[in-house]
Amino acid sequence: MSSPSADVSVRVAWADDAEAIAQVQVRAWQTSYAELLPAEALDLDPAQTTPVWRDALARPADARSRVLVALERNRVVGFALTTPAGDPDCDPVADGELMDLTVDPDERGKGHGSRLLQAAAETMAADRFRRAVLWAVASDDVLRAFLTGAGWAPDTAHRELEGPDGARVKQVRLHTALTS
Repeated sequence: MSSPSADVSVRVAWADDAEAIAQVQVRAWQTSYAELLPAEALDLDPAQTTPVWRDALARPADARSRVLVALERNRVVGFALTTPAGDPDCDPVADGELMDLTVDPDERGKGHGSRLLQAAAETMAADRFRRAVLWAVASDDVLRAFLTGAGWAPDTAHRELEGPDGARVKQVRLHTALTS
């Protein structure tokens, strides 16, 4: 007798996923950035970002810009964005960027992040990128440990972003090869 398996998957996002993606994004940001940004900067309304997501999904800026969603049954529980890398020291033909890898805080630890990461890497490889990069908050030890466990490594690049009210966020860049 076989054991039941979870009804989980990853697929390319549709414009109809915009509201669900916006809701996951707001919940995740409010959890992930609570110690980095002022509370008023995290007072976000998914209804305001839903049209932005819908437009981005309907009209991507580049044919190789993709949004993937992690599903549990038919419910969006996470998303990933892939695109050509935009850093000046990257080659936009050879280097893809995982611009975002977000899982709903209530759904973390269930394999959704691993599935999204694998699907994002496969998508970038299918788009003929040879290397992937991702910017991570320097103090996010959990994300960095997750990525290094999956074969990513720091590449010595770092930056500091200025957010609302002058809040500064330090980031490090990680990379991985997409082809053997």
